[in-house]
Amino acid sequence: MINKQTLWFLTLFSLILVLGVYYITMPNDLLEKVKIDLVDKDSEAVLEEVQEESSLVAMRVSLEEERQEAIDVLKEQLMDDKLTSEEKNNAYEELKYLNEIQGKEEKLEKKLKKEQNLACFIKINNKDISVICVSDKHDVNLANKIMRSIQQEYKERQNITVKFQKK
Repeated sequence: MINKQTLWFLTLFSLILVLGVYYITMPNDLLEKVKIDLVDKDSEAVLEEVQEESSLVAMRVSLEEERQEAIDVLKEQLMDDKLTSEEKNNAYEELKYLNEIQGKEEKLEKKLKKEQNLACFIKINNKDISVICVSDKHDVNLANKIMRSIQQEYKERQNITVKFQKK
């Protein structure tokens, strides 16, 4: 006699199998029609924007990889039993500093996106701040506005560099 668990298992397994076979044998043009129906005019503009900002995404990924390597090294130092408490404390402070910098960079990028409607990449290195913006307009006044907007976030004077890339 088949118990209830086995019956349910066979029922669900057969259902999954039938759906899998149906999905595999479904014509490709049907899937393409579904994709085309989902795409509207607004998404085309988003696609163009994403392609324009691909250089910024590449820079962000590169910076994130560098920081992740540094964070991994610092975490290893924190777990190492051979290090003194002072060395572990220094590693912890550096880890905290890296997280703080990453948060500030994201905050400043969002601020520039909101205020100036610019896609930007920001990298903070101590008191040096590098800003790379994708814009058709390469203007000294725009660069000055960007620098002032960033400087408002800090009490001390920062060295801010603004570079423009064409769309």
